[in-house]
Amino acid sequence: MLNKKLLTATTAAVLLTGAAGAMAEVEISGNVALTSDYRFRGISQSNDDIAVQGGFDLSFGPGFYVGTWGSTVDFLTAEGEGVDGSLELDYYAGWSMETESGVGVDVGYLYYDYPGDDGLEGDYQEIYGSVSFWDVTLGAAYSDDYYAETGEFYYYYADYSLGLGDNLSLDLHVGYNDVEDGGGYLSTDKDGFVDYSVGLTASYWAVDWTLAYIGTDLDGDEYFDLDDLVEPDLVFSISKSM
Repeated sequence: MLNKKLLTATTAAVLLTGAAGAMAEVEISGNVALTSDYRFRGISQSNDDIAVQGGFDLSFGPGFYVGTWGSTVDFLTAEGEGVDGSLELDYYAGWSMETESGVGVDVGYLYYDYPGDDGLEGDYQEIYGSVSFWDVTLGAAYSDDYYAETGEFYYYYADYSLGLGDNLSLDLHVGYNDVEDGGGYLSTDKDGFVDYSVGLTASYWAVDWTLAYIGTDLDGDEYFDLDDLVEPDLVFSISKSM
């Protein structure tokens, strides 16, 4: 950090002018949500219970962004055993653009932080990228050591959003989770699984109302006998962007 005593009046003026110009280009946005179950890649992160979520983003030209997002979590582990924190905080930075023909590109870095852990470290990092065209998004993510220190992980997914009018959309998602064989993410020697969702989102009174059917192709015995966390379920969410 620069020592302010070393700054001349001229240098300080230049810095202030540059900062003012940069701030004029920065856009700040936020979001809050309440969901009946926090599902991530098909698996409940809140013990099949309500979660409160929210985040902030800063975007600045040309196409760069940084942000943070958080959610309450409950991983069904005893204190001092496994990933037992009650909060997830994500930090990310990336770059996105869209061509005149409507093709979009998004690449970035994402860090998942679980500050309350007493046992295993749930924290992990990912790099991600996606391409979107028409109403379709194809994407992938990679982690060198996935959630709870379970080894290398690859994720591939496809999303499709179909507008059903001015205030209603049908949202489809399918993803494949490629986990390290024997890494411990699953309780069997299975090295991958599919997650999916089918949802309807209605936008009224400046709020998004979503009802989605979310699940995986995992059986409970493949996920430590925690059937409720991986079996398909209806999830209702209320969210607002600011």
